[in-house]
Amino acid sequence: MTDPYENLLKKAYTNISEVSTSSERFVVPEAKAYIEGKTTVLENFVEIADKVRRDHDHLMKFLLGELGTSGKIDGNRAIFNGKFEISLIKAIIKNYVDDYVICSECGRPDTKLVKDDRVQLLRCDACGGHRPVRKRKARTEPVEKNLEEGAILDLEIQSLSRRGDGVVKMGRYIIYVANAKPGQQVKVKITRVSGSIVFTERAV
Repeated sequence: MTDPYENLLKKAYTNISEVSTSSERFVVPEAKAYIEGKTTVLENFVEIADKVRRDHDHLMKFLLGELGTSGKIDGNRAIFNGKFEISLIKAIIKNYVDDYVICSECGRPDTKLVKDDRVQLLRCDACGGHRPVRKRKARTEPVEKNLEEGAILDLEIQSLSRRGDGVVKMGRYIIYVANAKPGQQVKVKITRVSGSIVFTERAV
């Protein structure tokens, strides 16, 4: 008859994730995304989810919530309705890793999501630390009606995109203005809203 202690020990080991070696550097695969028609495709979605050892649906739900859109998992890819900058997707994935993967005590990725009553905790198998999963502050988002197509906005350009367009961040929305420089005051008309991305043209 098997020793009850051995049974308990085996059960305990099954609940411990494999701890990475100290010499192994944890690197999340760089997001590979592209625009396809009216959608954005994250072609290595499964690779990223597997690397951070999180449920595919959990990561997908987070991405959809942050992008403010709908979408689906298609094989190894994730498909989002709308056109999104790759820099935005990379930033959201980084936020996910910071909140749901990396231990705040030792900085290691050897963690699991567990429930204690109704509180979701991030438990580290490397150092034994645990903390509640950080809830991001509610965004101070503009009322959507202010960002409808045809609306006129007075903006101050904050930065430049890789393509050289002026960028203004407003809540979770990113507004693009062609031929504008940081610090410049502009009046624009919204031509299209796609998820959290807002496209504009200069207003007369």
